[in-house]
Amino acid sequence: MAHENGALRTRIADTLLWLLAIPSFIGEEGPICDAVAARLAALPVAAPIRRYGNSIVVPVTRGTGGPHIALAGHLDVVRTEHEGAPRMEGDRVYGPGSSDMKSGLALMIDLFEQHLREFQDSVDVTLVFYAKEEGPFADNELGPVLERDPELRHVDLAVCLEPSDNKLSLGASGSIHARLVFQGKTAHSARPWQGENAIHKAGPFLTELSALQPREVVLDGLPYRSVFSVTTASGGRGRNIVPDAFEVNLNYRFSPDRSLQAAQADVVELVGGRATLEWIDLSPAALPCANHPLVQSLIKAGVVAVEPKQAWTDVARFASLGVPAVNFGPGVNAQAHQKNEFTSISQLVAGQEILVRWLSSLVSRGGAVQ
Repeated sequence: MAHENGALRTRIADTLLWLLAIPSFIGEEGPICDAVAARLAALPVAAPIRRYGNSIVVPVTRGTGGPHIALAGHLDVVRTEHEGAPRMEGDRVYGPGSSDMKSGLALMIDLFEQHLREFQDSVDVTLVFYAKEEGPFADNELGPVLERDPELRHVDLAVCLEPSDNKLSLGASGSIHARLVFQGKTAHSARPWQGENAIHKAGPFLTELSALQPREVVLDGLPYRSVFSVTTASGGRGRNIVPDAFEVNLNYRFSPDRSLQAAQADVVELVGGRATLEWIDLSPAALPCANHPLVQSLIKAGVVAVEPKQAWTDVARFASLGVPAVNFGPGVNAQAHQKNEFTSISQLVAGQEILVRWLSSLVSRGGAVQ
């Protein structure tokens, strides 16, 4: 058993290091998409791999009579500071995207290469590797993939392998980024009464914003919080000029009980006409689906914990199409986007064991998924 576990650890670590050796910063996913497609095309796929831009859809099993599960992971990583080349040290693998989310990609690949026999007769599985998740909602290639692919809009459950420490993260908070511009009038700072200071005009709004308390709602027994934050600010023409414009980015993270339209109305009400408003990025929320039978079976397969997702992920994109979706991945959540990002090989192994146990348990009995 110890020998088998050691071989498993080495194999998964090698797959992760292979992925890390192919740089794939956002917008530069072509080479890694080529490499993953070539590696998986050599396996007994159920149908030809379908490519959309720098994203691929891989039909693994078909015709089982069981549920159709999509496992999805993004190919891109964010640019962070790293010391040295991707490497393994003890239980850790270091490299850009090692946690977010090449750990999940490694698990998807290993599942197909090493464990196909354990679920090939019980469940239809599709792997989705897609580009540009780390950027704006509108640029994310999962959107056009879902629009164009003939099968993905009809899967029974999608699992996004975002780093979650092998916890099941349900739902997703929505996210709005809005540009607010407070208008004033220039003047010499020695005679400020001749102008109107745009930064000073923003003061009451910022004071009000800092006093706001999170709005909490409980859905499926899980707490979600809605919060506002100013994340960037800029203004001023010079040290001796009263500024005529002051711009801030307002980020609203809203709970899954709010529609995107209702969340936009929340922003409009908060601003109250005190600044011009421009929508920059609009990402819908997703309700949790804790009581879905496939989610319940995943919980029983041994996930570490069940928690609310207090952030946005692509489960919301699936949910907007009526496809239930969850977050579950082996990456170290706290390491996402960090300098010298790393992930745990032990968590990779444990995550793989959970997924294999879950997929091999799924059957369709009398038309009801069990």
